[in-house]
Amino acid sequence: MKTPDRESALDQAARKRAEISHLECDADRLSLFYREWAGSYNRDVGGERYYGPIAVAELAGVVQTAYLASERGAIAVLDAGCGTGLVGVQLARLGFQLIDGFDLTEEMARKARRTGVYRSIEVGADLNGTLSEYPNATYDITVCCGVFGLGQVRPEGLRELARVTRPNGFVIASTSRRYLEATSFEDEVRRLQHGGVVVPAQCLSDSRYIADEQAHYWVFRIAS
Repeated sequence: MKTPDRESALDQAARKRAEISHLECDADRLSLFYREWAGSYNRDVGGERYYGPIAVAELAGVVQTAYLASERGAIAVLDAGCGTGLVGVQLARLGFQLIDGFDLTEEMARKARRTGVYRSIEVGADLNGTLSEYPNATYDITVCCGVFGLGQVRPEGLRELARVTRPNGFVIASTSRRYLEATSFEDEVRRLQHGGVVVPAQCLSDSRYIADEQAHYWVFRIAS
């Protein structure tokens, strides 16, 4: 049974997610929003009821085991939009050691650094633009959990994630059901596939994400 405090945290998280959908992918508004939310973010998203970070990290583990020759500790991973580090913690639990991250805000990044699992974290990187800090083909795996959501990152951000991932590397991303219904993400996937940029390897449809909200989990292989 959930305690009243637990219900309040889940209600707070739901309200915040609804507010994000109105931010229109504006970096300044998003940055202010997350700076103000950073202090209570981990509590509000509900801990064990936020399945996204676990699912994305577990998919990275499966990809490494099934496709990548290097040992897990030698795989370079980018956590795109790392927030407070929830995905990074799960990656480290699975044996990944070379984890970099970026986020819009110093307040979120500061919490991620405190986890001790990141090699480096960049601040101010906006996935709606060019990730100028990252050259082409830098990472074996790029993970992105919760960033492709209404009001946050446009579907075209997927191309930039593919750019910083090496040929035959992988991009793993979550998309909420509402995001898929309201955006051209699936059209962008087809454009990148037809353009020889990515090869869709797996999609877990209508999977558990946070509370009662569902998401798709995508695995893309970068074309050689």
